[in-house]
Amino acid sequence: MFDLSAVKWTILGIGSFLVGLTKSGIPGLGVLIAPMFAEAIPARASTGALLPLLIVGDIFAVAYYRRHAVWKYLVRLFPFAGAGIIIGYFAMSRITDAQFRPIIGGITLFMLAVGFWRNVTKGKDAPIPTQWWFAALTGLLAGVTTMIANAAGTVMLIYFLSMRLPKTEFIGTSAWYFFVLNVFKVPFSVSLGFITAESLLLNLRLVPLVLVGAVVGILVAKRIPEKVFSVVVQLLALGSAIKLFF
Repeated sequence: MFDLSAVKWTILGIGSFLVGLTKSGIPGLGVLIAPMFAEAIPARASTGALLPLLIVGDIFAVAYYRRHAVWKYLVRLFPFAGAGIIIGYFAMSRITDAQFRPIIGGITLFMLAVGFWRNVTKGKDAPIPTQWWFAALTGLLAGVTTMIANAAGTVMLIYFLSMRLPKTEFIGTSAWYFFVLNVFKVPFSVSLGFITAESLLLNLRLVPLVLVGAVVGILVAKRIPEKVFSVVVQLLALGSAIKLFF
């Protein structure tokens, strides 16, 4: 894993920087990270190399935005997301990433279209979806996708946008959500052989870049107006969903 060219180390470095940036400032950039790591090192190894870095980014974001999480949404999601991870763990032997990603892309595009239609037809009067089944389906889908295709970020962007959370609450709530889910995934990833002693040594070299990205993300987030933030997140979610088809 350490016998890499300068180009591949550069790709890993940029990907690590983006981990911090997306965790603390610009949600939605995460869709770029997994393909970058898979380009630099074998796909199976890249999964194990990426998860601990994501957790480092989560810890930084949770520490900074800890007072801004909206726990009523998290409590609804966690049980179903945990169940989804377990389902995804057992489904990995039956379905490939390539088979699953277009399905998630289609579902995400549908959710985006419904949200856009609600905003156009009802505007600010559109009710926030609080039904238990909405959280259940989102949680299950996010849990399965994060285990199989590393695509939960796209699904959760749509969910938190539907809740119409302000910028800091959006980042704080998603930070706690992904921190809990990523930590929950660790034993499953170890069991599958994704996380090894060698991958952890690689993480030690890349962690500083995650922290730099996290600091830059906080500085960027402070300067983005609320409306611009919402538009940027929606555009990134749209791009993420489309990319899942390729």
